[in-house]
This record gives sequence, structure tokens and C-alpha cells, in this order.
Amino acid sequence: MQPRETQNTPSVEALAQMGREGLLDLWPTVMGTVVPRGMSQGLLRRFLAFELQVNAGGGLSKADLVEIARLGAGSSRAKTARMAQGSRFLREWNGVTHVVEHTEAGYLWNGDVHASLSAIAKAITGAHWSGPRFFGVKAAASAATNKKRVPK
Repeated sequence: MQPRETQNTPSVEALAQMGREGLLDLWPTVMGTVVPRGMSQGLLRRFLAFELQVNAGGGLSKADLVEIARLGAGSSRAKTARMAQGSRFLREWNGVTHVVEHTEAGYLWNGDVHASLSAIAKAITGAHWSGPRFFGVKAAASAATNKKRVPK
């Protein structure tokens, strides 16, 4: 069942005044599915409010839908953080502090430009490393992602 738009759909503010029966009646119209069993009135209200806001804004972007599908499929791979030009990465390895700067041309390390952080990590360690992981970028991106909360 697909969600349906109707002219009688209440505003998000009106949801706050609706009782459980009104929320249950509204669910199939807005969500396009039957109401999940055991859902509290507070959760009903939050899900409906979110869906009403999404529909009012024109729906989710294609990128958001792809990300939701990826998460729903159980893929746990986190995106690597985007690094802005001018970013500096520091890493101590065997007592030597290595400084890498992200430039327009690539990653500058020891006066040479490299295509990726991974190439630099390999040059430093002599072994294959994920560059973002070696420089702590992935851990920071995952921590930031895990701190995001669902709006109330």
C-alpha cells in the first residue's frame, strides 16, 4: 500500500491534540501501511509527524532513499568523511610525527603530493593501511554518525 496525500491530512501541530484512535485512523492514510502492533501513542505521533514533514517538503532525496535502503539491508559500512581542502592530518609513527595537508592537487606529505591517504600510510608503515583509518578519520566519522539522533 502506498502513502496517499489527501487534502484532509492534519498539520503536525494538530497531531499533538489527537487521541490514540485519531492517530490509528490517520496512520494508513499517511503511512500507507497497517499500524505496527504495540506502538505507543508517542511513537505513533512522532512517526506521523515525521512523514507529514517529509511529504510537505517534497519527500526524501534520492541519496537519502539509497542510504535508508543500504541501512535496511544490514550494510554497516560507514561512509568515509569528506576532507575539506586545507585539512591537516597528524600521526605519530615510530616516534616520528607525520603531517599531511589536503590540497587541491591531493595530499601533501614530505614535499610530495600523493593521490590518497592510503598511499601515504603505506609509505610510512611499509604495509597496506586504510589511509583514513591510519590517520583516524574513519573513527571520527563513525563517532559523529553514531552521535546523530532521530528528531523528536
